[in-house]
Amino acid sequence: MKRFCFALTLVAAPGWADEAGFLPYRDAVSVAAGQTVYADNCASCHGANLEGQENWRERDAEGYLPAPPHDPSGHTWHHPDAQLFQITKLGIEKLVGNGYQSHMTGFNDVLTDEQIVSVLAYIKSTWPAKVIEIHNGINQDAGG
Repeated sequence: MKRFCFALTLVAAPGWADEAGFLPYRDAVSVAAGQTVYADNCASCHGANLEGQENWRERDAEGYLPAPPHDPSGHTWHHPDAQLFQITKLGIEKLVGNGYQSHMTGFNDVLTDEQIVSVLAYIKSTWPAKVIEIHNGINQDAGG
C-alpha cells in the first residue's frame, strides 16, 4: 500500500512534476540515483549506454524479443510515464496478458517505486531536447 500511495504522490507532487508526466528528469539528485540503480539492475540487458541488445525488433529462437534500447533509437520515449512505470514495476507479461512471454518480468519485488521513477528519470535525462519535447507531448495526450 505504501508503494501505491507513493506512486500517486508522484503524480500530484509539484516538486516532481516536469512540464508533463511525473519523471523528475531535470532533478540532478534523482537522475544520479537513477543512473546507479540502472547500472545495478538494468544495464545487463538494456546496455550500459542504453543501447539495448542487437536485433531487438526480432524474436529470438525461443520467441522472446531482446531488450530494446532506451536511447532515442528505441521506443521507450513513445510511451507515457505512467505506462513506462507500470512496465518496469509489473513487467510486460502482466500488462499484456494472454500468455505473452517476455524476459522483462518486472521489478516490483526488487525496486521501490521511487527507484523505478529515478531510473526512468535518468533514462529520459539522456534524450535530446526534441525527443523530450515529443515525450512531454505524449504525456500530455495521455493526461499526465
